[in-house]
Amino acid sequence: LTAIILLLFSITTVLLFMRLLKSTVHPSIESLDRPSFLRLAARGIILKGEKILMLYTQRYDDYTLPGGGIDQGENQSQGLIRELAEETGAQNIRNVEAFGLYEEYRPWNRGGFEIMHMKSYCYTCDIDEQLGETSLEDYEVKNGMKAVWINVHDAIKHNLDTIKNSDKKGMSIERETFLLTLIRDELLTEPA
Repeated sequence: LTAIILLLFSITTVLLFMRLLKSTVHPSIESLDRPSFLRLAARGIILKGEKILMLYTQRYDDYTLPGGGIDQGENQSQGLIRELAEETGAQNIRNVEAFGLYEEYRPWNRGGFEIMHMKSYCYTCDIDEQLGETSLEDYEVKNGMKAVWINVHDAIKHNLDTIKNSDKKGMSIERETFLLTLIRDELLTEPA
């Protein structure tokens, strides 16, 4: 019981003091003093040398870190583990370490809100070599989402090409490309 309490305390401490990687505001938002709501997300960084486990989405032709919204009653770590298992089939998720927080303010026009304030908590972690079955949501399947191992440099180049050439891009690809660049610069041990 003491070990569990210490683990929960260390996870809580990390969450309270996670470094801010970047804060972005969509250009159409003139003031943050508008009705808004907070959405919390957890994203996983899983490296194997220079390869990284990503989600490729055919509809948007981009690569994103696996992860997503944290459900009511979950902490960031629980949300991360659930999302990784659902989206990639990751098994035995362990050695979860805080990497940083990416914060976004996006336009929203539902439920009486004008702004979604999204906080993406990013973590490095290890998983078993073998991926299991995924349980993607219907919209993820329809968008052609699948888990892939890709070289970090290739994912960055691909996303930059998509940003330059696609009319379907949004704030997500900018977040993902920023995070991939930071991962390359801070976590890759071998030179490019």
